[in-house]
Amino acid sequence: MARKCFISFKTEDIAYKEAIQNMDIDMIDKSLDDVIDSDDEDYIMQKIRQDYLSDSTVTIHIIGSKSAENFGEYEQRFIKRELQGSLYDGENNPRSGILGVVLPSMYSQVYHGGAFCATCGGQISYVNINDGTTVKEFHCNYYIPNNKCHHSEDDRYCVLVKWEDFIKNPNNYIEQAFLKRDHVTANKVKVRP
Repeated sequence: MARKCFISFKTEDIAYKEAIQNMDIDMIDKSLDDVIDSDDEDYIMQKIRQDYLSDSTVTIHIIGSKSAENFGEYEQRFIKRELQGSLYDGENNPRSGILGVVLPSMYSQVYHGGAFCATCGGQISYVNINDGTTVKEFHCNYYIPNNKCHHSEDDRYCVLVKWEDFIKNPNNYIEQAFLKRDHVTANKVKVRP
């Protein structure tokens, strides 16, 4: 089944947005370009969901070299609001699944191999998702606190994939993100971390 997708991206990564738009994916092509003039955070989330994301079920967050929290609140204001609006679970407008697509320029910053956990012996992958690689709205919902020695896929709300894997089967990863909406981790989502 096709899921309606919204793409959250930095203008530096527009070529990747356009490549996704040319895939066989049902898209919603709106971008949050203007600040919503209000200090009421719930109103802002309601307006974003209503005016930009109302028909979407999955937000594709393109993670490129300019997507980090460390670039500053003002610089990231649009992608932060788009992800907050996607995570917001409002009346008659449920939250979207979140799919982070890591661009090739970020592979070496995000993926750091694997090892075996010294505590439980399980095989783990070292994935560097933090303020230096993406915005808080993504990484706080990727690494949801779990009181375990490491995170498994069941401990995450956000889904993460390399660009090269995404383009081979985009609908598979979109569906994974969509299904997270009804997963137990959806109850632990932080809209404004």
